[in-house]
Amino acid sequence: MGQSSGVIGVAPRVAGATQRVPPVAYFGTSSLFHYLGPSFAVLLFARVDVLGVAWLRIAAAAAVFACWRRPWRTWPSLPRDLRLLIVELGVVLAVMNTCFYLAIDRLPLATVAAIEFVGPVVLALIGFRSRRNMVAVVATACGVYLLTHVRVLGDPVGVACALANAALFAAYIVLAHRVSRQPGVSGVDSLAAAMLCALVVIFPIGAGSAAHAASDVVALLAGIGVGIASSVVPYVLDQLAMARLDRASYALLVALLPACATVIGAVVLAQLPSAVDVAGIALVMAAIALHRPERDHS
Repeated sequence: MGQSSGVIGVAPRVAGATQRVPPVAYFGTSSLFHYLGPSFAVLLFARVDVLGVAWLRIAAAAAVFACWRRPWRTWPSLPRDLRLLIVELGVVLAVMNTCFYLAIDRLPLATVAAIEFVGPVVLALIGFRSRRNMVAVVATACGVYLLTHVRVLGDPVGVACALANAALFAAYIVLAHRVSRQPGVSGVDSLAAAMLCALVVIFPIGAGSAAHAASDVVALLAGIGVGIASSVVPYVLDQLAMARLDRASYALLVALLPACATVIGAVVLAQLPSAVDVAGIALVMAAIALHRPERDHS
């Protein structure tokens, strides 16, 4: 009884602390990790096959979530509709991450990030009603266009994977946003269950490639680090942000990702931006400053 009282006493304090942090701060930190992890994954491609790195990312994240949240304890009590939603999110996470890694193996990180924005900008256009926010969407679209100005025709397979990733990223925003708004259920717990579903989906795809990392301690530890940086920290922060942002506002904030990817690609991978890239980043940042949240009608 005393233990339960302690848990009940701690939970409101934790919830209160998370509510005091602005949702944009959660998103900003998430956007940093969203590409910091993949930038290290690119370096890992020299040791492990692309599909193996994707497998290690999801497997590591699933293991962390399993130890932390133990989603199987709440799964039996979840309503059928939420279970189906979680499974759908898990499938999207698995296929999205696979397409993303196949794309960044062929194209610069900033280019993939810019193409990735195509899906979310459609969500933003659907969700926004005010003239001010429509201008912000147009500005972000122009900025992303500048960021994609050179390399789109350089590798058709890479571009196809990036476009598939863009569609799946839009699906991720829709599904994860629904998960974050389920009454009486922690979005992080649902995310943990979804990550286990993602591991089931990707297991036959990348397990063989990842097996080569078992004898390479450096690659194995790097893969675990990529999983935590790419699929634990940012997705948890996404849930905290989505719980307080309407879907269209979140979709527009995703415009930060190409800018973050450009900076991280330059620092970690020496993929230096041109003057046009910098102009694209400036447009994206201006759009973020212009945007104002709207009521969520979804």
